[in-house]
This record gives sequence, C-alpha cells and structure tokens, in this order.
Amino acid sequence: MSTEKESLDRRDFLKTVGATGLTLGAANSAFAGKTGTKMTGGRVLGANDRINIGVLGVGGRGFSDARDFARFGQQNNACQIVAVCDVYEKRKKRAADLHKVPGYLDYREVLAKSDVDAVIIATPDHWHAKMALDAMDKGKDVYLEKPMVHTNEEARQLVATVKETKRILQVGSQTTSADIWWKAKDAIAKGMIGQMLMSQGSYHRNSTDGEWNYPIDDGAGPDGKGDNYIDWNMWLGSQYKLAPKRPWDADRFFRFRKYWDYSLGTASDLFYHVIAPLNICWDEPQFPVKVMATGGIYVFKEGPKREVPDTFHLMAEYAKGHSVVLTSSMANDEHIPGTIRGHEGTIVMVEHGQFERMVPYITVKPQVKRTVVPNSQPRTFKTAAIGGDKYEEKFGTKEIQIPVDQKDMMTAHIENFLSCMRTREKPHLDVETGAKAVVVINLAAQSYREGKVMYWDEKRWKASDKPVKA
Repeated sequence: MSTEKESLDRRDFLKTVGATGLTLGAANSAFAGKTGTKMTGGRVLGANDRINIGVLGVGGRGFSDARDFARFGQQNNACQIVAVCDVYEKRKKRAADLHKVPGYLDYREVLAKSDVDAVIIATPDHWHAKMALDAMDKGKDVYLEKPMVHTNEEARQLVATVKETKRILQVGSQTTSADIWWKAKDAIAKGMIGQMLMSQGSYHRNSTDGEWNYPIDDGAGPDGKGDNYIDWNMWLGSQYKLAPKRPWDADRFFRFRKYWDYSLGTASDLFYHVIAPLNICWDEPQFPVKVMATGGIYVFKEGPKREVPDTFHLMAEYAKGHSVVLTSSMANDEHIPGTIRGHEGTIVMVEHGQFERMVPYITVKPQVKRTVVPNSQPRTFKTAAIGGDKYEEKFGTKEIQIPVDQKDMMTAHIENFLSCMRTREKPHLDVETGAKAVVVINLAAQSYREGKVMYWDEKRWKASDKPVKA
C-alpha cells in the first residue's frame, strides 16, 4: 500500500478541495453544465468524442485488455488507446507499436497527459491500489483489473477516494457483466428460491507445469540491454512500501502469481471471478462475517519457488444467514456446478462450472416434497412445492430454464464502463461491490497462511481471529 505520508497527503488534498464546497466531481459537473457536455479527466468530453485511454501494464492481461478496448473503439467509435506503459521495455514497445502510440516506462508520465481520460490498470496486484489512487487524484477514471487490490486497507482507501473524487471505477472482472447474474438476481428477488442458504462454485485447472509458470525471457532484467531492460526497482514498488526490496529474480517477475508479496494465487486470480458476480446477484453486495480456508501445495512442489497453494478451498459466512463454499485445484480440472441454494428452490448458474464460459440459460429447480396419496391403489405419490401453494401457483414444481443474453461478457463490461464514464452512473462492478468481494479473498488467504478462522468487523474495517462483538 502507499506510505502513510502519501496517504495523508492525498487525504489532506481531498479535504482541502472539500472545504471549498466543491469536490473534483462537482467541479466537473459544474463545468459540464455550462458547456452541455460531461467532464472527464483533464478535458471536456463531448457526446461524440472518443474516450482516450492509457494502459498501465501491458503484459499478458494488459495487452489483451488494450486489444479488446481498441477493437471495441474501432467498431463503435467509442474509445481509443493513446498511451501505454510497462516497466519491461519489450512489452512496452510491442504494445506501443501495435497501437501506434507513445510508450512509457513510468506510469506517472501517462497520468500527467491531459488528453488521457481513463486508464486501464493491469499490473501485478500489489501495484493496483497505488496506481488507481494516483489516477483518480489526477482526474482519471479507472478500469482496474481484478482482484482490485492486494490488501483490505487498500480497498478501504479506494472506496473513500472514489467517493471523494466522484471518479468512475470499474473492477475488471468481466464475469459480472454476463447476463446470467442479472437474470439470477431477478429470480432471487421474485422469490424463486425463497430464503438463500448457500452459494457454491469452483475454479479448477490442470497443467503439467503447474499454474502461473509463464515463460521466462532469456536475458531480460535490470541489466538487460535494449528491449531486454526491466525496471526491477519500480516493479517491486519498495519505495512506496508495496513489496519488500529484493535482488533481481526472474521467477518473481515473470511468475508473480506464485508469491504472496504480489498475489494471493488462486484466491485473487480466479476466485474473484466467482465471489464478485455472486455479490451482484444477491439482494445486495455483502461483507462476510467469518471466513476460513484450507488447502496446500500437493502436487507442484517447487521448493521456495512456489509460495501459494496449488489446491485451495474457502468457506465464508454472512450476517444474513447464508454461506459461500468455493473449491479449486490447479492439478485437476473437474468443476463443480455453480449453484445458489435456497430453502424453496435452487439456481444452477453454470452446469459445467466454468464461470467464464457462456451458457444459454440458468435453471431454477423448485424444492419439492413427495407425499403418498391416501388410499391410492397402486400406491401413488403427489408432488408439492416446499414453498407452499402460493409458490406453486407462481412457479410450479418443475425445472424452469431462464434464457440469458449471449452477448460476450468482456464486450459488455467494456461497454458498461465507457457508458458510465459518459453518464457518471455506477458501473456493474463498482468499487464498493469490488471491495466486498476482495475482503473475502484476502481473509481466506490470511486464514490459510495463519491457520485461523478470520472474522471481519465491517464498522472498523478490520480483520481479527476473534468473533466480532455486536
């Protein structure tokens, strides 16, 4: 996270702006009122203007995000990539050449550009919060890759800063823009499952090399020449206390998801794609009250080169009386169907269990009871809904398939973010919903590492290994 001094400086700045009676967002709105346009970033954005986007981090995910945004912009005249940044010269040059834009090694140069309206942040997790906070302080909207942040304190800072600056922040878990979650939300609101009891899902893969063992480029590093140069000290972020200072380690750079300093492994890379959309379809996003996790390095025993487990499971309990159960392994790819269970019905979200694959429908299965028809010969049974006559009148006792829109979820997520930049409405995966998801992830990792059940104090925004007193 940021140093204490920097955090205070930023908060003091926001307080100063607020003391004038004008937040940054209010200043933008006031200006927009005079011109008939919305104000984003450092320029006036007209209804037909393309949104200018800078990309911070153009490794695997960032390069893919930039390409997807560029493609959407070309098809809809909605946006364009105008700058890219990466601490690795080779990646920076590749992205800059593809999009024919300037490339930078230092993200602050991108934030200083007045023509940049928004940034995509797709760096390793430990840099997410710092870059997002700096971007919002510069008046930029933010598309922030999952898992949003690396620590719960960073999540708290992000929630506060979005509120203060009135910036649009969309967390980049595209699964939340898939139609299945919004159809499930509607089904739950209509009473199709009754009282919610449990949500369950999984994320399984099987790789002979173990997950996240990405290729290492020979010759790349802080002593590399030309395209092989990597600004290792900037990548670590030790000057901002983002991660401990260490000598160059190619495995840590290219395979960062295996190390606690920069990632939480399965929890932050994959479980976020399940926890975040579950919060979307519940009656409201919720913080957990209790989280526990277990697992281990069962197959990919790489000694000190792997810190995060290859098999990981979490259970979370919520104050409204329901729980979440998630399982994963990077050494077996058989999934568990994504399911939301209620007392009166069950929603099968993803039968095959792979949350990033499209499905044509979700299935609602009413809970039923079978009773013997009195004096029937031969003996026959009557089926009735657990939810009673009113439930049966509305929904029946047989499975119901609810069709879902087949629109590509990444396209929908990009479209939602750009639309919210113009309307200033809350995006699908806003910062508060994103925070409620990341707290579960972080508590699960802490539970695994400390061997303790973790409890969450929402009022104090604090984790503890002791139950929170009411």
